[in-house]
Amino acid sequence: MTSLFALIPIVLPIFGLIGIGFLARISKLIGDRTGDGLSDYVFSIAVPCLIFKTLNATGIPSDQPWGYWFAYFGGTAIVWTITMALGRSVFNLPSSENVVAGFTGAQSNTVLVGVPLILQAYGDEGAIPLFLLIAVHLPIMFTAATLLIEGNKTHFAIVFRQLITHPILLSILFSATFHLSGWPVPSLLKSLIEAIAASALPCALIAMGIALKRYGVQGRISLATTVTFFKLIIHPGLVYVLAFHVFPVPPVWAGVAVLFAAAPSGINAYLFAERYKTGVQLSSSGIALSTALSIFSILIWLVVLGIKPV
Repeated sequence: MTSLFALIPIVLPIFGLIGIGFLARISKLIGDRTGDGLSDYVFSIAVPCLIFKTLNATGIPSDQPWGYWFAYFGGTAIVWTITMALGRSVFNLPSSENVVAGFTGAQSNTVLVGVPLILQAYGDEGAIPLFLLIAVHLPIMFTAATLLIEGNKTHFAIVFRQLITHPILLSILFSATFHLSGWPVPSLLKSLIEAIAASALPCALIAMGIALKRYGVQGRISLATTVTFFKLIIHPGLVYVLAFHVFPVPPVWAGVAVLFAAAPSGINAYLFAERYKTGVQLSSSGIALSTALSIFSILIWLVVLGIKPV
């Protein structure tokens, strides 16, 4: 089994860049507006270019393992359900805030942490399962949360429009179109895409560090701690059992699913809470606490998965 110390070269660049972003923000070298702009660049331009570059070269496999989807979203649904049950029975949360608790405990920081982490751990071999999961993760999670909080008042046309214009979904569509058609990407455009793609991972991590200044631990610490425990331990634990012991999933795909689940709570939980004006302190605390503690939990999951430093 790989030792924790041997895995430091994998996690150090990730959390080192997050730390640089955090220090740049608290020292006022960079402001929140700059951080927001950097995050927008990562989500809307850099990561879509990285996805296009990767999938255009490799293509999307036609025979994707169905167990991969059942393992990840099965574990996610269980965690979300249990977190909401505890929020209602133990912490007496109102129904709308309870949805935020479940969303925070089950929704991973896929782009800012998940992409750098999984590519660092699995390299190009993990890129296809990673990007395919990213493509459907936020649409499914956000739609589920919206349905839970709005019920029959959900505006499906608005939700659908947001999905079909999502930059990450569009990048997968374009890459599949180019790959299947055999159209060559013009060399100048290819060089431009590769240059932007190379900036995706460091920019994502620095943007995460800048954003952490905004998300302090506040409100009910016991609630935030419970949500964090479910996000960092229970969520990846359930996905691990389902991916490795219940459903037929190729080892690399199974490992990607586990690390995807092991990522800390995503910033979208805070944006969702702000949108509905409920559970803002809870989501903020969950993001900050899970991100800070994930350096330790991710090391443990890397050991469990038998990841070895390159």
